[in-house]
Amino acid sequence: MSNYGVGLVIVLYLSMLFVIAYVAEKNKRSKWTNNPYVYTLSLAVYCTAWTYYGSVGIASSSGISFLAIYLGPVLAMPLWIVLMKKVIRISKQHKISSIADFISIRYGNNRQLGALVTLTCLFAIIPYISLQLKAVSETFSLISAKGSYQSTGFFDDSTFYIALLIAVFVAFYGTLSTDTSEHRKGIVATVALESILKLCFFLAIGVYVVFYLFDGTTDIYEQASLRENFDQLTTFGGLGNGFNWLFTICLSFFAVFLLPRQFHVAVVENDNENHLRKAIWLFPLYLLLFNLFVISIAWAGNIRLDAAVNHDYYSMLLPLQQSDYGLAVMVFIGGFTTVISMIVVSTLALSTMVSNNIVIPYGFIKTLVEGNPEENAKRIKNIRRISIFLLIIVAYFFYIHFSVQLSLYSIGLISFLIIAQLAPSFFLGLTWRRGTARAAETGMLVGLAIVFYTIFLPVISNIVRPNVDVLTEGLFGYAWFKPAQTFGFDYLSPESNAFLWSMAFNTLSFVAFSLNTKGNYRERNYAEMFVNHENYGNLQEGGFIWKGEAYVADIKRLLNRFLGEQRTNRALQLFNRKYNISETEERADARLINFSEKLLTGSIGSASAKILLASVSKETPISLVEVLHILEESKETKANNKLLQEKSNELAAMAQQLKLVNEELRIQDKLKDEFLDTVAHELKTPVTSIKAASEVLEDSDMPAELRTKFLENINKDSDRLDTLIRNILDLEKLSGNRTELEMDDYDMSDTIQKAIHGVEQIASKKGVSIKFSKKHNVFARYDEDRILQVLTNLLSNSLKFTEPQTGKIKILLEELEAEVSVIVKDNGRGIPDEDKDYIFDKFYQSKNQNIKKPQGSGLGLAICKKIVESHSGTISVDNHYKKGAVIRFSIPKEQ
Repeated sequence: MSNYGVGLVIVLYLSMLFVIAYVAEKNKRSKWTNNPYVYTLSLAVYCTAWTYYGSVGIASSSGISFLAIYLGPVLAMPLWIVLMKKVIRISKQHKISSIADFISIRYGNNRQLGALVTLTCLFAIIPYISLQLKAVSETFSLISAKGSYQSTGFFDDSTFYIALLIAVFVAFYGTLSTDTSEHRKGIVATVALESILKLCFFLAIGVYVVFYLFDGTTDIYEQASLRENFDQLTTFGGLGNGFNWLFTICLSFFAVFLLPRQFHVAVVENDNENHLRKAIWLFPLYLLLFNLFVISIAWAGNIRLDAAVNHDYYSMLLPLQQSDYGLAVMVFIGGFTTVISMIVVSTLALSTMVSNNIVIPYGFIKTLVEGNPEENAKRIKNIRRISIFLLIIVAYFFYIHFSVQLSLYSIGLISFLIIAQLAPSFFLGLTWRRGTARAAETGMLVGLAIVFYTIFLPVISNIVRPNVDVLTEGLFGYAWFKPAQTFGFDYLSPESNAFLWSMAFNTLSFVAFSLNTKGNYRERNYAEMFVNHENYGNLQEGGFIWKGEAYVADIKRLLNRFLGEQRTNRALQLFNRKYNISETEERADARLINFSEKLLTGSIGSASAKILLASVSKETPISLVEVLHILEESKETKANNKLLQEKSNELAAMAQQLKLVNEELRIQDKLKDEFLDTVAHELKTPVTSIKAASEVLEDSDMPAELRTKFLENINKDSDRLDTLIRNILDLEKLSGNRTELEMDDYDMSDTIQKAIHGVEQIASKKGVSIKFSKKHNVFARYDEDRILQVLTNLLSNSLKFTEPQTGKIKILLEELEAEVSVIVKDNGRGIPDEDKDYIFDKFYQSKNQNIKKPQGSGLGLAICKKIVESHSGTISVDNHYKKGAVIRFSIPKEQ
């Protein structure tokens, strides 16, 4: 394939990434960019060209030892749910945007330490970026059939232009905001997509090799077993190789926490702690799938290809050997994808660290203080953009001058070695209060010096002065000072040797200096917050200890220069509202200092934020005793506030209960008055009627027929009065639980038959049919007279509401496991929706009767309810029945 063809593919691919990043930035809140799967796939930026190409290369010569670099992250994942969650919480609270800021803040916002961490990361990652450029350059040469890996000149090298395109992409999407703690959904979305693509492409070439070039894994194994070095490729090796495995696993364990790109995607871009629950199993699964065909491709390359070719690129050379150029281009794009994602995230993280921990605090503080918000934002963005371009250009020149003699695997291990020097200050800083900034700096410098001596000195001497005595005879002629075999450990690989001694002396130096030196009050303050942040308010502003003199107006002017007036005013209003601070307050306290420092940290880094706030305040040093005293006071105050809040909540709940009880009493009082008024009215009506009729009967000349009619009216009103009084007394007894029930076992079918018999004469006269299918032996324990009263009331109501001649009443009996249920259904006028909630109330009469004047006292259904409830049962109206009325009551079989 021609250079121009491959170049066109690269341009089209980068254009696609630009589009995806643009859409993701426009839809930051979309579920497509905010979910645990995108978060986990972004973690797969761990898989670089080293994984895509280098694993095959090392597997072809060393067998399964390539797996060690992936076992570290797998072993680290279970710790993420505890350790990484803590790191994320701390970082969000302090608006931390890089590993350098994290370590710097832990040790009291130490500017020198932040710069040292940044330089360490630069030494580690620039060779790593050069590794990616090396992979692009060499695979570009293979796919374009150049036949050579070397370009003819600087401007003729396609890798240079690819590096520039990547720099443009990162500079554009990585510097949209000056606040580096904000999420960059465009970049994260592209990294997640690239993680899917590189996995799919690598699995595709694996399937092609195993099932197209060979007849499955068994065929590859049988052919590979005939080769001379087969035993070496299928064994773990001796004790020495076991140590190499152990040290490599430890290296990768540290790397998944400390690599700037991993810290960025795992911590800075995390917007939901719960995503960790998905990541701890999905990310190891991703690594497993990526390594599924590594051994097969490596053995296939050993079988099919000449030993002189670069083993790293077996996955591309195998399809090229078969003239399958389309598949080879797919492999190239997969490898290019791994390069893009690694360089993009790494340069983004490094540019933030360089600007926040080196350029701004050591060169631009004064300029920024004198500028306005717009100028400062532009300057900060330009600093980061220039940093991005310089990083990639430096990595390119490293690739040109040094990477030719190193394999992808070697460059990757060297980068891991350097970044591992952050481990003591990072991990011990999270768990041990005594760690100091001076100890962290000393430990790192000692570790870096040992790495330089054991790893870089041989590389540099081979270029500058080959066959130097120190490499073959050791320092000062002592054999146990040989760089690659320090203290005579000749069975370790150079990288394992460097890791063992650098980490040992780094950790010892850190611990020794921490025990023998005392950090200042800021270091002790932040140590308490990082180690015991749960005990001190989860790193809220109250956990920050500060003593001195500062004014709100000065801090506000400072914030205006970086955040703008509108954003500053909004932030301070929220702060004042949160802590109930007056807008007219002139003096600034520790909470405002801490709050302002965090606001500035997102834009210019913790070191610069500390310097700027120090310029507008006078801070007084605090002794350790004072720090602990203030922290204890803060703890006690919060405990008291919590107790007061609990008591306040209890009082509020009691007040609400009293309010409800008072309202209930008021309603009961009103009901009582209504009840008495209704009783008086109901009693007065028949008494008045009887009195009137009696007065008429005093007339001796009244015809006998008319006299008889008046006497009948008196008799009816007397019966009505008697029934009303009896019902009132009955209801009053039932309401007061003063009625003794005569409980016995009865067959409910017989009781229903008795009730029907009591009303059938009235039903026959009205032409209303009553149907009941008798069931035998449906026994329950109840007072039969009372249940008869309920049934008679329900049947009487149905007779009253149904039309003459067409009315139908149906009674259903249901026997359940623990209760007996009776349903009375009719086809009458039904119960209006507005009445259904009130028909069991005292003196309530439905207006939907078949006669002009409502009949009855309005106590019938209220008495029914009390009787059923006295049997521990329930009675209700079917709200869904529309063609009449359905009332159901149920009582337990056993009382």
